[in-house]
Amino acid sequence: MASWLPERLLQKRENPRRTSFLELFFDLAFIFALTRLSRALVDDTSITGGFQVLVLLAALWWVWFVTAWSADWFDPRAPLIVVLLLWVMFGGLLMAAAVPTAFDSHAGLFAGAYVAIHLGRGALLIPALRGHPLQLRSLRVAIWFAISGVLWVVGALVVPAREALWALALVLEYSLARLRWPFPWLGRSSWPDLQVNGEHLSERYQQIFIIALGELILFSGIAYSGSGMNRGSTVAFALAFVTAVALARLYLVPAGTRLGASIVAAGPPGSKLALLAGYLHVVMIAGVLATSVAMELTIEDPDYRDTGHLAVGVIGPALFLTARILLSAVVDASVPWARLVGVPAIILLGSATMRLPQLANSAVVAGVLLLIVVVDGMPGVWRAVRPGGATDAPDQRRHG
Repeated sequence: MASWLPERLLQKRENPRRTSFLELFFDLAFIFALTRLSRALVDDTSITGGFQVLVLLAALWWVWFVTAWSADWFDPRAPLIVVLLLWVMFGGLLMAAAVPTAFDSHAGLFAGAYVAIHLGRGALLIPALRGHPLQLRSLRVAIWFAISGVLWVVGALVVPAREALWALALVLEYSLARLRWPFPWLGRSSWPDLQVNGEHLSERYQQIFIIALGELILFSGIAYSGSGMNRGSTVAFALAFVTAVALARLYLVPAGTRLGASIVAAGPPGSKLALLAGYLHVVMIAGVLATSVAMELTIEDPDYRDTGHLAVGVIGPALFLTARILLSAVVDASVPWARLVGVPAIILLGSATMRLPQLANSAVVAGVLLLIVVVDGMPGVWRAVRPGGATDAPDQRRHG
């Protein structure tokens, strides 16, 4: 490789960075993945089924996250980066296609595609970055993915240990990223080596969260269309829409729009915040996915009573709210009290409806989410009607 190649691949860090068409095209693989994950959870809402879906989601998210982080450093117009993104996209599609039987007959396809994605990324970037300090960063990451890849392959071959080995591999990979990929004799990456464009990565997080919400709306609509559109299904469909709107509002306001600025303001250490936001986003997406499945099942049969289905409808919103509270805490150093109260409210009130039809459970959850949105918005309304407007109002960030 020519010594000038790294400079042609890398973005200038001071330049504004917008999401490219290729990155959005790459996200199509994640859309397909979410549809497969939701189908898997619909088919099995047991504890085992939920855990398996969570493992698969964590793996698919890690593919998306590492790729988004890497792409932040490189020019998406460079031919090598185009090849890289298409390679990861195809591997992600293979993983997504294998999701329904990833813990059965197609474990090898899922694990093999996952390992090939990460090792292929290193095989492309390490030679291309020859002579550049970032080559060492890519080398450390590739070595660790090769090591964790052993767990993925062995897990695919050894059925009794599959869940444990894959979960262990994910814990290892997520932890190593926070530790900056240390390796004997090679050291560890510095935070400047891992620095990202905060506004760009924040925009990518928002885009992928909107995709998750789109999955909720899509499958709610499909379920309603095939339900006969009776009164119970219509009410359930309306509750699904209210829930989607509430989740969108709770995500965006306020810290959802300030994450990028916070990462930028922190400088190189802002990479820690960007990484933590990545961890929290996978939890929020898991919550939206579970909520989507619960709403779909409610629309299909509003009067059905099933503890597993109802538990999914409670756990999903609770997961989302918990992660969203933590995001507010790290971005704004605030604890939004309405959301803090909302988590136990959803768990307690949702649990109280376990013996009732699914429609009652969905109504309670949607009602609590809507109430949180209203309480969240009250300080802004109060400032608007006060004499003097916002000039003498307290800082809204205290209200989350």
